[in-house]
Amino acid sequence: MRVWHCDAMAIIAARRYAAGQPVDTALALTGKPRGKVPARAFDWVGLAEPDEAEMDLVRRQFGLHPLAVEDALNPMQMPKVEAYGPTLFIVARTAMIEEGEKIAYGQTALFLGPDFLISVRFGSTRSHAALRARLEADAQRLAEGPDYVAHAILDYIVDGYQPIMEKLESAVQDMEERAIDTFPEPSTIRRIFRLRRQLRRFQRIIGPMEEMCERLATVELPVIDPAARVWFRDVQDHVRRTMRRMVGLMETLASIVETASLLEQHRQGEMTRQLAAWAAILAVPTAIAGIYGMNFDYMPELRQPWGYPAVLGLIFAICGGLYVRFKRIGWL
Repeated sequence: MRVWHCDAMAIIAARRYAAGQPVDTALALTGKPRGKVPARAFDWVGLAEPDEAEMDLVRRQFGLHPLAVEDALNPMQMPKVEAYGPTLFIVARTAMIEEGEKIAYGQTALFLGPDFLISVRFGSTRSHAALRARLEADAQRLAEGPDYVAHAILDYIVDGYQPIMEKLESAVQDMEERAIDTFPEPSTIRRIFRLRRQLRRFQRIIGPMEEMCERLATVELPVIDPAARVWFRDVQDHVRRTMRRMVGLMETLASIVETASLLEQHRQGEMTRQLAAWAAILAVPTAIAGIYGMNFDYMPELRQPWGYPAVLGLIFAICGGLYVRFKRIGWL
């Protein structure tokens, strides 16, 4: 596969396809308006991190709307789909898991016309080269036009969410198993709240992605063939499954904190009961010693030979009785 690369520009690949087959000549991007495109042919241009001058070149050649170009250059856009005359503008958010369970986000904007598709990537490290090669190997599907390619790109982006879910699910499951046996350490608690914060932000991304896919699957839009809506419905289903998995993770993290809190309360309750039981036992000799420590002139049992052993016996009897009682009810 021959594609057009240029170190001075952000264009990764630019090809024309006719009847599902790549045209041998690489597509030149000069900024001049295109001539008439042959029937059953379309242009596919891929750009990564372009600047304003490079996007202006593409805008003039393909007749893109300035507002859509401005949004494509803003890497902080939320997922959406907008129609500008015969051109459809789609924004999708990419995501990947980094070290430390941090989710890094990127953006891919698509300009979809009757005979062209332009992808603009920011922040995403997942190249579309493998996707392009896979589509070129299936000429029958590629011949269906740029709306099929748009579906394939969105499906590729959404599939990138799955490794995130798998890694986070593994981490959460490990924390859940540990929380059953021991109270989480402070580092684990901090990790739980970091994960919850990451998932809440991911949820803010996934929500608009689902809405965008739903619109592509149900609303009559330019360029999107009615027969192609089923493809976008499939992408929407993948997004929904990701959303359900994410909600399940958030609920599991909340239950870990709740379970750990309950276990800690139970542990503290056991300690409190033990302290109360020993305090009650030790209160007996303390009280008796306090009584006989009073300076009364007449305490007859103090002068009896059996007085001392009788007091000790009384102390041991009461303390022993309390110990047995507390032992039976599980306080000791």
